[in-house]
Amino acid sequence: MDCAASEFWNEDSKKYDMHFKDEKLSKSTPHLSNNELNSLYEDYVKKNPIVSIEDPFDQDDWEGWCKITAGVGSKIQIVGDDLLVTNKLRINDAIKQKACNALLLKVNQIGSLTESIEAAELSREQGWGVMVSHRSG
Repeated sequence: MDCAASEFWNEDSKKYDMHFKDEKLSKSTPHLSNNELNSLYEDYVKKNPIVSIEDPFDQDDWEGWCKITAGVGSKIQIVGDDLLVTNKLRINDAIKQKACNALLLKVNQIGSLTESIEAAELSREQGWGVMVSHRSG
């Protein structure tokens, strides 16, 4: 699943703007906290054969990222794209915080092939998965 959660993050309310009918919450839930969204993802993982979730939270919602990785990260891949942006500094932060367990490598995102290789090597040293984006050339 590629959630692209930064696209529905509301900076003002610090919630995720959702507009759907959710049976678990049994009401219309237009705004979810990161705890509520995390519970929803964990429920999806329990009920469906999900193996990978990309960008489940906003790129700066480190708390949300850490929660999902602690909760289901031993069972599935939690992929950082917007969170990591193929940047070694952000990868190091994610390693320290245990915010994800996989990198979406985008050569065009960081600026050089050397930096991309270093990002991939750093991720692999942590035992992370590394997925190479097919759209970035």
